[in-house]
Amino acid sequence: MAEGYRSRVRAIVTGGAGFIGSHLVERLLADGAEVLVLDDLSSGDAANLAGATGPVTLEAVDAGSDAARAIIAGFGPDLVYHLAAQPSVVVSVRDPMLDARINVMALLSVLEASAGSGARKVVFSSSGGTVYGDPDPSALPVPETYVGLPSSPYGITKRVAHDYLAFYNRVHAIEFTALALSNVYGPRQDPHGEAGVVAIWSQKMLAGEECVVFGDGEQTRDFVYVADVVDAFARAAEAGDGEIVNVGTGVQTSVNELYRTMAASLGVNAQPRRDDARPGELRHIALDVSKAASVLGWKPETSLADGIATTTAWFSRQARG
Repeated sequence: MAEGYRSRVRAIVTGGAGFIGSHLVERLLADGAEVLVLDDLSSGDAANLAGATGPVTLEAVDAGSDAARAIIAGFGPDLVYHLAAQPSVVVSVRDPMLDARINVMALLSVLEASAGSGARKVVFSSSGGTVYGDPDPSALPVPETYVGLPSSPYGITKRVAHDYLAFYNRVHAIEFTALALSNVYGPRQDPHGEAGVVAIWSQKMLAGEECVVFGDGEQTRDFVYVADVVDAFARAAEAGDGEIVNVGTGVQTSVNELYRTMAASLGVNAQPRRDDARPGELRHIALDVSKAASVLGWKPETSLADGIATTTAWFSRQARG
């Protein structure tokens, strides 16, 4: 059980029927919390919560709506985990206004409701893959102190969110921790969206369909397994107040290397199709996670090979089922 966690803790998870959110809900329940999930199910799925046992309630509402604010006030949370978001860099480039409405305005609504309901802390899901821009390879793995220019509206909204969190801390005395996540993968990731290459390729490889590599495939990402990410969220309940904390592995993995690892895991011999690089996407990124070790007592535990094996096995079971 995470230090300081008690059965009387009441936690809200926005986006809790989604990929990361549903895993977080299970962890919070295991740690003894009472959990309220707010999710409009536009990308999440109630089926993701099928394995969640304990005092959990799902309210199918937009986290930024008037209805959600009333629900938050009535629940009276101790902790609010804000994961609800528009997660696609490509969508943010195509429709910046949509991205801002979901990723900024909904956050403000949740912060207002959280402050008014007496919540003591908001733990925010930020993005280490976009808030730092496209850093020079010599700066990698990039620390939280790095100042770069975000290359997409998605990255801009996540950076703006940090300032709003700090404002609500100063004015309303509500604590926060912003976890800047690298590329999260694992079971339940949506294979139908534009984000989540591991999920997309898992489904395609299992179906015998062609996978696509955008650009030359030598762009690098920092892939972190979902269970490790959830552990960071759980630890942030009692640590990291007022901090922005990277959550990743610090390891750069090229897209080509990822494809080879996944193909080997699933026994696939086909080569991917190549297509043009997508606008707004980074060339290279990896996160320095030494701060997470010092302020959260956290470190990644799952190797890429082990995480991919577990993930592809899950998708295989889904395909058979």
